[in-house]
Amino acid sequence: MDGSQGAGSHLEGRVVVVTGAGGGFGKLIGELSAARGASVVVGDIDAAAAEATAAGISASGAEAEWLAVDVRQLGQVQALAQRAVERFGAVDVMVNNAGTMPLAFFADHEQAWEAWDRCIDINFKGVLNGICAVHDQMIEQGRGHVVNISSIYGNAGSAGSGVYSATKAAVSILSDSLRVESQGKIKVTVVRPTGVLGTGLGAGVVNPAALVGIVGQNEQRFMARITAFMSGTLDGPLADVDDPAYWAIEPDVVARAVVEAIDQPWGVTISDVTVRATGEDYVL
Repeated sequence: MDGSQGAGSHLEGRVVVVTGAGGGFGKLIGELSAARGASVVVGDIDAAAAEATAAGISASGAEAEWLAVDVRQLGQVQALAQRAVERFGAVDVMVNNAGTMPLAFFADHEQAWEAWDRCIDINFKGVLNGICAVHDQMIEQGRGHVVNISSIYGNAGSAGSGVYSATKAAVSILSDSLRVESQGKIKVTVVRPTGVLGTGLGAGVVNPAALVGIVGQNEQRFMARITAFMSGTLDGPLADVDDPAYWAIEPDVVARAVVEAIDQPWGVTISDVTVRATGEDYVL
């Protein structure tokens, strides 16, 4: 695990709770937070994945706990927060990361409705459950930080993303309301990741053609590049992070930006985070 911890890290001694931490952004955020001195409590619907994340963090010398959590169930999210309080005495940061991305056109409703229903429960209600699970504890502590993972898909409605975009826009509205209600006690950060390959979200796509809404006029170029990425042949400037043509950021780039937003003094809030590849094909 990359040791980014150093003198002056504001995460030293803080307690960070992360949902959807069995893989993708959540796992990386947990690991990077621990590397900066935080105690971490990870939850995931996949118990084995959550346990593996916690074990990896513990093996690095940091403190970690885990719990199997379905964020659709408020009681389970509350149990995750309670585990943090019981083990480490506080919940300083709650990262509501768990999510699913069932892109599909409205014409696909017969095939998509179950995935859409699950998406609403996880992406919207799951974030609400996360907020409710830590709200009273943070108010009692007199400080806390809620980080909600939205998406650039939440910036606007687009063809093929109606339900997903609506849930991610709702996350932003929830976050704004929480910020207004809790100013002076709870910090709130909204993270809008761009399209990031390698997070596992693509597995939830119902109709791959629904990607057209986010790439617009760049569809043909995007499909050629994603084919190259999947085959391991994407190279040159497109794969060079130091080149402005760099095309698709890796998950750790976003995770590092999230952790940087968390690693701030209590009196400073980075309220909105969007990280893009300079040469990406996304138009939102």
